[in-house]
Amino acid sequence: MASKKDARDDTQVDLFLPQLTALPLRDQRETMERPFFSLSKRKRLKPIDYVSPDRKVTVHVSANSEYGLATIYDLDILIYCASVLIEYKRQGKNDIPQTLHVVPYDMLSTLKRDVGGRAYELLGNALDRLQSTTVKTNIRSGDAVETTFSWIDSHSQLKDRNGQVRGMRITLAKWFYDGVLMEGGVLAIDPAYFSLTGGRERWLYRVARKHAGGAGSDGFSIAMPTLYEKSGAEGDYRRFKFEMAKIVRENGLPGYSLELIQRQGTEPMLRMTRRDAERQEAPLPSASLQKPSTPKESQTRASDKNPISFPAEGPISFGAFGAIARANLPSPQRDHSAVAVEFRNFLQTREIAFDAPNITQIFATFCSKQRPAS
Repeated sequence: MASKKDARDDTQVDLFLPQLTALPLRDQRETMERPFFSLSKRKRLKPIDYVSPDRKVTVHVSANSEYGLATIYDLDILIYCASVLIEYKRQGKNDIPQTLHVVPYDMLSTLKRDVGGRAYELLGNALDRLQSTTVKTNIRSGDAVETTFSWIDSHSQLKDRNGQVRGMRITLAKWFYDGVLMEGGVLAIDPAYFSLTGGRERWLYRVARKHAGGAGSDGFSIAMPTLYEKSGAEGDYRRFKFEMAKIVRENGLPGYSLELIQRQGTEPMLRMTRRDAERQEAPLPSASLQKPSTPKESQTRASDKNPISFPAEGPISFGAFGAIARANLPSPQRDHSAVAVEFRNFLQTREIAFDAPNITQIFATFCSKQRPAS
């Protein structure tokens, strides 16, 4: 007869049994074009420092001396978690958890990883790097907010009475969690991505998916020095250009074709195009109903002059503006939904567009001037 302790352990293990299988894979959009991860499997301690050409976006990533920077391969775990969150959203769940119960075998299988005993140790090492790597960035809200976080807040393993790892609890960083669940926060990726063995190939696929995925037959072109800055690569530019040329010759990225364009008297450009430019990805279903857009709103959205817009209705908790509210409202904080309603009234009174170029800064200032909750 099993002891009470064994029965209790088995009950805990059962928490991890109902699994999502054959997940449509999703990657967090904001992390796909900036240097957030080491591109090498070798331990890297050198920080990543990135400033966009217009000086508006900054990314600083620093390592723990024991574990090193989180790598592009560790990112697989975050992609899996993002895919689970989006599946919950698609199912219409009201309370999408920030802490996920994960069966390691299922995750490793989805990520095309070995499922042997060594794989669980490597998985634990990856989680340690994700938790110990520190990121500081203003990517979501410009100069209004600079957020510091680690990719995951905590992780734990649950073993059965035979010492086998049956489940893991992974608590995602709020920044990453919010970014996944915001409207347009993720992009679908090809499962063949996980078969790419080189870190630079993986990184370049994500850049191509982000920029060339909806660019049609013309594709997307970028100067090699700019691409180098976006990579955060530890080696020098000459080495980076050599390796990019090799990747272009092999031309093996799933779904995307690469072409190196030589230019007289200046550095080359890399052109990325979809192999099947006619196939357009359908948008992900929204978890909430949107009110019909006016022709003017549709025209503004189509022009894509400013991709950040304050929501015309509904809660703001899962988006960039929720993060801005948490960072700027005085404590104890008022209800964010009530603040959102007041801010919409403020915009309408001042005749400020919901998609004004500096809307994030306007909202941050508005929050900072609010009274604390009584």
